[in-house]
Amino acid sequence: MADTTWHPSPRVARRTSGAAPDPGRSRGPALRALRIRAGAALVGLIVLAVALVPLLFPLDTQAVDLAAKLQAPSWAHPFGTDEVGRDLLLRCVHGLRVSLLVGVVAALAATVIGTAVGGLAGALGGWADRAVMRIVDLFSSVPHLLLGIFVVAMFRPGIWPVIVSVALTHWLSTARIVRAEVLSLRSRPYVDAALAGGASRARVAVRHLLPGVLPQAGLAAVLMIPHAIWHESALSFLGLGLPAHEASLGSMVNTARGSLLAGDWWPTLFPGLFIIVPTLAVAGLAGVWRERINPRRRSELML
Repeated sequence: MADTTWHPSPRVARRTSGAAPDPGRSRGPALRALRIRAGAALVGLIVLAVALVPLLFPLDTQAVDLAAKLQAPSWAHPFGTDEVGRDLLLRCVHGLRVSLLVGVVAALAATVIGTAVGGLAGALGGWADRAVMRIVDLFSSVPHLLLGIFVVAMFRPGIWPVIVSVALTHWLSTARIVRAEVLSLRSRPYVDAALAGGASRARVAVRHLLPGVLPQAGLAAVLMIPHAIWHESALSFLGLGLPAHEASLGSMVNTARGSLLAGDWWPTLFPGLFIIVPTLAVAGLAGVWRERINPRRRSELML
């Protein structure tokens, strides 16, 4: 005969027996709060640096001081100097300013394009949806970097060709996310009730569908900023971003390869950290946001 006795789950058993709660589960909120504070502090410090340092210490991109070339980090030059004697701290901050500008503007532009395409496909449905998604699949079959190189190569080196390149190659994931969200919202009872009550499709899209997809679109934009920064750095590393004399983190890493082989580590280390640390800070805050707007995923991760 099968045992029909009810056995409480481990969680209920701990509650009824008075056992101490799981310390790993209690540390979760504390670690999440620490991650939020650390990410917010880093992002705030980065914003202050890129806003104030260029105003207080303007960078002369044409300045050359061969007598001070490849000096190790010191009080006079906290990050050292590069191969032509330029201060690496100032150049890293100015390069980060360019990377953040490209990342934010390109992410916003790509989010607008992706939201429009995905929302249109999901709202129309049928053959229009299938046709739009086949176009998305066609663009997705081409690597982002290869398509970005093709776009940048058609223009003169500058910041706006890089922004256009990143925006035109990073809207695909947003389009898929927004389309899936719109298809989910279309099946909700209140949408059916609005259509049955005589509301037009345009009114339903503006009043019900658009507010529902804005949190996902905003999260996609924030998550896209680190990717756009890496994309800009990769293009600059290949010599297809900004002009050679302007400060760019990717081009700084590229020109410092010879110094690294000679044993001078600082011209490569600090520009690389200025690429990695901001992207990790933004990605960490975006991950917390994703857990907040998707509590089911957060609860599954805590099991």
